[in-house]
Amino acid sequence: MHRFASPSALLILIGSLVFLSPAVAQDRTTEEGEAQITDPNVECAPYNYTPVSQAASQFPLMWTLATILPNDTAAQNLYNSIQGQIPDISPKGTQPASLAGDFSDYSYPSDDPDCWWTFSSCDTPKTAGIPSDITTVPEPDTLGYGFDDGPNCSHNAFYDFLQSKDQTATMFYIGSNIMSYPLEAQRAIADGHQVCVHTWSHQYMTAMTNEEAFAELYYILRRLTQFQMEMMKLVIGVTPTCWRPPYGDVDDRIRAIARALGLQTIVWQYDSSDWLGDPTTTNQNYQDLINAAMNGTFNAVGTIILTHELTNFTMSEAIMWYGNLTSVFKHLVPVGVALNITKPYTEDGYTLPTFAQYVNGTHTATITGSASGTNSSNSTSTASHRPSSTSTEGRNSAHILPINSVGWLVVTAVLVGGALSV
Repeated sequence: MHRFASPSALLILIGSLVFLSPAVAQDRTTEEGEAQITDPNVECAPYNYTPVSQAASQFPLMWTLATILPNDTAAQNLYNSIQGQIPDISPKGTQPASLAGDFSDYSYPSDDPDCWWTFSSCDTPKTAGIPSDITTVPEPDTLGYGFDDGPNCSHNAFYDFLQSKDQTATMFYIGSNIMSYPLEAQRAIADGHQVCVHTWSHQYMTAMTNEEAFAELYYILRRLTQFQMEMMKLVIGVTPTCWRPPYGDVDDRIRAIARALGLQTIVWQYDSSDWLGDPTTTNQNYQDLINAAMNGTFNAVGTIILTHELTNFTMSEAIMWYGNLTSVFKHLVPVGVALNITKPYTEDGYTLPTFAQYVNGTHTATITGSASGTNSSNSTSTASHRPSSTSTEGRNSAHILPINSVGWLVVTAVLVGGALSV
């Protein structure tokens, strides 16, 4: 005798399968397929991206301090060629504690001879020939809008939100994250965001030796030779010209190494502290920025805020405060746009809009050729705001839910558990 589930149980089972449908038959071989995933558990499940897996031996281990790999003659030759550009400044503190920001055993002169940001928030180098850090933007009532520590594996809901608002930003990506989630990194280019470097393993740069600091930038950057193709070029097809030091930890020695690799240093003026995960602190810091804007602080020169796509919390906070920011700032733009940097990458064929173009409605980046990873074919296209078979609002509604996904995941688990126990 067959045992049948009750009609109510079958309805529960069908309902739970509907909830779970994004988990099956997902295309995890292309950026566009990856961008359609709405379940953060599926988004964050490991997957294989052949160009990265085949080249893994050419990069440092993920989340380890980078050094020049044995037999990497291209990296060694480049490092040797920039030696004369690096000031004679010693690493700060004692590893490994200093790599995590513990400089308690380090005695440093009070006059800050190295322009050490961590010590004094110094952003104007004291070594001749090194450009000042970017902490503000020249356009009045403008916010340089960007997010650190990506690509976050579950960022589809957040990126969909930005897309629904016709909003692009500057994304500071970590090399180890790019290696784990290359298709998520490609989405930034597809959506028209500006991508900058945030080092290989996200540790305090001034604690590193010259070679380590070089490798932390080199292996996320691109140096295309017959031997090597570095991570940014390998995955997203472009080589950035900007970077942000983790924790803002930079001095003239690190600035010089970055500059020798073609990188402009971008830090910030306001810190949301969202990375702490404390709603009270983060909300107050957002409010302080909004109060400053309302009081006319940015009437002559705009500013930059530090925010992250690090966690569900940081992305949810960005969504929650977005409307408030747009109500007090005339313009929210990528940092490169605010600086009128129309060529954000070393490769030809990718052009950001000027500030004037952006504020007049052109939020797209023009691409000629391949600019979204090694699987792309040559073409002329426009990045940003990927077309969808459904309306923008419909797609956005489907993706925003996972930002606060714990609740519906629990509901799904309860439904599945109940149905399977029948």
